[in-house]
Amino acid sequence: MPKITDSVITADGTCPVSLFTPDGAGPWPGVVMFPDAGGMRDTFDQMAAKLAGFGYAVLLPDVYYREGDWAPFDMATAFGDPKERARIMFMLGTVTPDRITRDATALFDYLAGRPEVRGERFGVCGYCMGGRISVLLAGRLPERVAAAASFHGGGLVSDHTDSPHLLADKMNALVYVGGAEKDASFTADHAEQLEKALTAAGVRHTIEWYQAGHGFAVPDNPPYDVAADERHWAAMTETFAAALA
Repeated sequence: MPKITDSVITADGTCPVSLFTPDGAGPWPGVVMFPDAGGMRDTFDQMAAKLAGFGYAVLLPDVYYREGDWAPFDMATAFGDPKERARIMFMLGTVTPDRITRDATALFDYLAGRPEVRGERFGVCGYCMGGRISVLLAGRLPERVAAAASFHGGGLVSDHTDSPHLLADKMNALVYVGGAEKDASFTADHAEQLEKALTAAGVRHTIEWYQAGHGFAVPDNPPYDVAADERHWAAMTETFAAALA
């Protein structure tokens, strides 16, 4: 798939991005893919290119751009190494709801200005941290998000005032949530609360469980599961096909 390396000026600085498109002239519906806690890396290049192959212009941002030229994580060992675990948790903490909302506004504007992209409303998808971001943005930027797909996302329901489930009444997107079984960051209780909030708000949604661990859809994660990965691609493309023109 064609890849364009570029940067987007945000309210906080300059965010490196990669834009992946199908072969051909386009234009195509736009999607922003938000990575897991490991951030932008080769695995996500491959994933964004695969999604582009289904007929989408896929924008992959470096959500950690505020930290400068940061060293990539080895996801096979990052959480077992105390220093690397501390670093990855610090980096994750820099992506606050307000910051990512500002970033997303600039990313959507960028997509809207690209000749390869059509429309003013877009899809968002994400994994782990990016799964939370996707649902959050459906509520914070409802005029820009037409579809949100979250996979093994954590923190979708919490006691904090910025919990994504509290934004259900503001969402206009089609929402898909694929949870990992035995995941402390998204439990059966969390799923029930999210289900109630989305249903009460009249949000079109699906919440499903995958018989796999947290990280099941990202190939360089130790819990990666081939069957769950294939299922997640089918679910995501069905969601986007139903909501993106």
